[in-house]
Amino acid sequence: MLTHPQRLLARLEALAHAVRDTGQALALIGLGSVGVERARLDAYSDLDFYVIARPGEKARFITQLDWVEAPGPIGFRFQNSVDGWKILYQDGVFIEFAIFEPEEMPHIYFAEGQLVWHAPDFDLSLATPRTPERGKRLEDMIPWKVGEILTNLYVGLLRYHRGEKLSASRFIQSYAIDRLLELAPSLEPAQSTFADPFQPERRFERRFPSLSAHLPEFVPGYAHTPQAARAILAFLEQHFEVDPFLKNAILALCADTEARE
Repeated sequence: MLTHPQRLLARLEALAHAVRDTGQALALIGLGSVGVERARLDAYSDLDFYVIARPGEKARFITQLDWVEAPGPIGFRFQNSVDGWKILYQDGVFIEFAIFEPEEMPHIYFAEGQLVWHAPDFDLSLATPRTPERGKRLEDMIPWKVGEILTNLYVGLLRYHRGEKLSASRFIQSYAIDRLLELAPSLEPAQSTFADPFQPERRFERRFPSLSAHLPEFVPGYAHTPQAARAILAFLEQHFEVDPFLKNAILALCADTEARE
């Protein structure tokens, strides 16, 4: 009996054959854990891939899913973008894919993948990963990230006082945390594991175990947003320069909240 990783790889090969047999595709590129990071395949992995269609054939792969159904019956399907679908097969294999034509590829940003199949006339350079080119930006600087976190805490607490507790939780336990994750490399060396250049929260607990130990305090849930704000502020103070005026304003809002509740 196949393990789940073996089933995934077999399904990927079957999909590649189905794509090839249409005669209307140039390549199938496996991404993520079915790309070059196959060492992290486990019982909870899914399939992510791109199909490179021949010019003028993109719509065929999006509107006609016969090639997806070829390896097995579909239990659920959902077109999540103009480029692709999310599919759950009846046997539990979950796939996400996007379809592109050659002229689109220079504008698509993706991490390194693995060519599972390609036609003889496929331009191999199209499978080379592309990431956004950018110079040094204000958003990349530590003081900017710290400032964003602090102002997210402040605005979030104002929303909390107004009774907008859901919005408050997003500002403090989501938006502020996003910036805090970006600060992680400046706080501790990353452990050797696969990093996701587009989603820093992926495998974060393994990459930054010391910072991760604080996450239960930083993300305690909907009913504990003021406590989250205090914990995040205290952590920032330990590691970065925190403006005293804004710090006091945040603490005053926390104290007022505690007095009311």
